[in-house]
Amino acid sequence: MNKKITLLCPAKINLSLDVTGKRPDNYHTLDSIFQTVSVYDTLEITLADGEGISLECDNPAVPCDESNLAYKAVKAFLHYAGIQAKISIRLEKHIPSGAGMGGGSADAAGVLYALNLLTEKNYSNPELREIGVNLGADVPFLLLGGTARAQGIGEVLTSLRPLPEIPLVILKGTESISTPEAYKAIDSLLSPVHPDTSAMLKAVQNQDVELLCQNCANLFEAVTECQDVSRAEKVLLEHGAQCAVMTGSGAAVFGIFKDSMTAKACAENLRHDFAFVQACHMTKQAFQVI
Repeated sequence: MNKKITLLCPAKINLSLDVTGKRPDNYHTLDSIFQTVSVYDTLEITLADGEGISLECDNPAVPCDESNLAYKAVKAFLHYAGIQAKISIRLEKHIPSGAGMGGGSADAAGVLYALNLLTEKNYSNPELREIGVNLGADVPFLLLGGTARAQGIGEVLTSLRPLPEIPLVILKGTESISTPEAYKAIDSLLSPVHPDTSAMLKAVQNQDVELLCQNCANLFEAVTECQDVSRAEKVLLEHGAQCAVMTGSGAAVFGIFKDSMTAKACAENLRHDFAFVQACHMTKQAFQVI
């Protein structure tokens, strides 16, 4: 037996991100509108008889051992399924790390999706999300894809009316932000101004891009001191973005544009000014099998 599949695994952005509380186990609860975007890691997975996991990546900065989420996802799936197999993974990274775009989670989600097909276990999406939530808070959403509201620690998902392919430009400088430190800073806020999630839900339901742009917000921006973030937001607005907001706990920033021509021109103008610059768009699905 030797079966192979190649997937495009999308990144995510948080159109809005609110931290609503902290559980006794120290996990924070969220209320966020998640959106997949057309920035993809490429994942090639081969299933063969035998045992063992091998992982290789084109980016030398990415660990290829048991600390990698894709590696952990293989172990989690095989354990859940109660099977043994020899799994080989080749990973081509395009989603920047330390960006708040769910790069590692996208790879983990892709592994679960691919192994479900290769092993013909035919687990439902909710079953795969049950495996995924133990790997990372973003994994369940990245198994679902499209536009969704995430609550709890990210595992309580409600699919929303899919947004159209709205043009975006995503920028990230060289700075990264520690997620644990960002959460600590959130905990110390005395009277934070929370994003208006209900207005975002209305905007999504009505496909009202103007209302969407007015309400894109991220509570983590209240505690972010990253110069790359403020610089990215400033230049995106100067280049025609209708809004510019940090995603996740940082440090990537997305700008929403009226048309793809303006977005592409913006990305072209800024391509030497940031470590990561990409014109892309919102997507309605999780994975593409290629």
